[in-house]
Amino acid sequence: MLALSVVIITHNEERNIARCIASVRALSDDIVVVDSGSTDRTVAIASGMGARVSHHPWAGYSAQKNYANALARHDHILSLDADEALSPELTRSIQEAGAAGWSGAYSFHRLTNYCGHWVRHGGWYPDTKVRIFPKAGTRWTGEHVHETLELAPGTPVTLLKGDLLHWSYHTLKDHEQRIERYSDLHAQKLLAEGRRAGWIKRRLSPVVKFIQGYLLQLGLLDGTAGWHIARLSARAVHLKYAKLHQLLQARNA
Repeated sequence: MLALSVVIITHNEERNIARCIASVRALSDDIVVVDSGSTDRTVAIASGMGARVSHHPWAGYSAQKNYANALARHDHILSLDADEALSPELTRSIQEAGAAGWSGAYSFHRLTNYCGHWVRHGGWYPDTKVRIFPKAGTRWTGEHVHETLELAPGTPVTLLKGDLLHWSYHTLKDHEQRIERYSDLHAQKLLAEGRRAGWIKRRLSPVVKFIQGYLLQLGLLDGTAGWHIARLSARAVHLKYAKLHQLLQARNA
């Protein structure tokens, strides 16, 4: 086992949590799951697989992950989402890095599965993430969505071989529902930043997003998956600015 804590936050992740934990059991003797009130079998599955489960009311992505990090017993943390798992090649790379002695932080490419298709274009790959880092001096920041990991100044980051596998959306409906939820958060974030949503922004930004993902970033090479990703990504941009416009109108009424 490595001197490495694995930290995962969950809420109704019975579909994913077993796969996630199984991919790290050979690496760590300290798997921490912080659950924010799951009503399915998430907690039972995680506990049954040897994870140390803590219950904590939802506090937002950054605060929830910082709370979870504080529970880690080792000086280095591997932070995963429940719908992620390590590939065999990445597992070997982490084992080698840990055996050599941890030095700073470590990043790896993330490969996403979209409705059964591994997506390698459209801006979705390599999607590099820093996920192993020192517990001391590191924290997650961000109020609304897309939390950001902040390392201590001068912390070196090493890219490891292998992919972090990510099962993002099982169905188109999953994607559509997340767009509705996240567009609210994005709109609130833009409002807090003092951003505006004029007519040109609301009309042209979705078109630009589609062209960028489907044509310029070669999303078309991912076939049907690439088409749906580009289409729904454009819709997400449309909803974000439309909802920002509504918030601005309500504030100025």
